[in-house]
Amino acid sequence: MQLNFPSYDFRIEQQGESLKIYDAFRKKWVVLTPEEWVRQHVLAYLVQTKNYAASLLAVERSLTYNTRKKRFDILVFDKKAKPFMLIECKAPEVKLSEETLMQICTYNTVFNVPFLFVSNGLAHILYTLNEDLKYVIAQDFPDLS
Repeated sequence: MQLNFPSYDFRIEQQGESLKIYDAFRKKWVVLTPEEWVRQHVLAYLVQTKNYAASLLAVERSLTYNTRKKRFDILVFDKKAKPFMLIECKAPEVKLSEETLMQICTYNTVFNVPFLFVSNGLAHILYTLNEDLKYVIAQDFPDLS
């Protein structure tokens, strides 16, 4: 499926019954679900287009919120290894809604980052924390280089 990102080269293979994509960040083959397709595009965009260092990205890791185990999609660290941006990826058929924003805001209570990004591959919303400590839509990704 064509997404609203530049075109990137991915390693994709048929493995048994499943189509899989190689995730260079997790260093393993993963099932190519619609959400994974978006996640891989976001990762490629951050590294290849925005020049974020791959070493500053954590992918699909656990977090604990109110004693419940959850998983975030992508966490970007700044050059001082401090959490900087939390990213939530959805499948293209999932509309970005207030519920999506609430999910990432809930996860952010653990990290308290100044930037939030949500994408379904077709639509993207980047939020930044303003001087009133409220999230507002940002114009572009912050520069980490």
